[in-house]
Amino acid sequence: MLTVTSAQIEAWLALFAYPVARTFGMLGAAPIFGNNAIPRRLKLIVALAVAIGVTPVIPEGPVIPVDSWNGMLVLLQQSLIGIAMGLTMRVVFAALDLMGEIVSLQMGLSFATFFDPIAGGQTAVVGEFLTLLSSLIFLSLNGHLLMVDTLAHSFEWLPISPATVHAGGWVVLVRFGATVFAAGLLMAFPVITALLITNIALGVLTRAAPQLNLFAIGFPITLTVGFVALMLSLNHLAPLLQHFYDQGFSTIGAMLRALR
Repeated sequence: MLTVTSAQIEAWLALFAYPVARTFGMLGAAPIFGNNAIPRRLKLIVALAVAIGVTPVIPEGPVIPVDSWNGMLVLLQQSLIGIAMGLTMRVVFAALDLMGEIVSLQMGLSFATFFDPIAGGQTAVVGEFLTLLSSLIFLSLNGHLLMVDTLAHSFEWLPISPATVHAGGWVVLVRFGATVFAAGLLMAFPVITALLITNIALGVLTRAAPQLNLFAIGFPITLTVGFVALMLSLNHLAPLLQHFYDQGFSTIGAMLRALR
């Protein structure tokens, strides 16, 4: 007759609960998976499916009862680790939002906003377009599968342990946050340059012919030049995004090793 003791049940719960906490934290904060447009029930099913697939391949850790104080602290720690992994990749998408804000401001479209289900608020139309484009590029590069692969390897880089993580790993995440400004400005630089030249030319034209109405002719010209420059720069956007995605995955590995 098959008998199951309470100690075995606690061991099974500990084996599954801690990977689930890290999985839920990462998928809840990661791009694509954490989209607010996805129903919560579907998110829960995906997170459980990923956790069930990842749990058998992770190295065995110490058995810590889930209903103990140490177990609760480990659950909280694993959730924070998963959230940090998801936020690392979300930084790359935030760089696209910054690029869209800068381009919209220079084109005169800062007043045209749209509800962004990812950010949960109002964003510029250009930024929303770039965010959707970056999401399609991320999926075409199998970024969602790489996120799951990174999650599976994260238990090798940072095993489940009751020990306190080192603060150096959080510093790596904070420093990577500077990528939002550097990457956003870098990707928006071609459009900014084209619009700067256009605005200088309009200023010279206004000085040469003061009777021209700058507000009547300036907005259509800057809008057209901005869209043309943005269209021409899209051909070079995918390699840049691939580089930033690779940098994001590398930062996740560096962060987890620094936390160990």
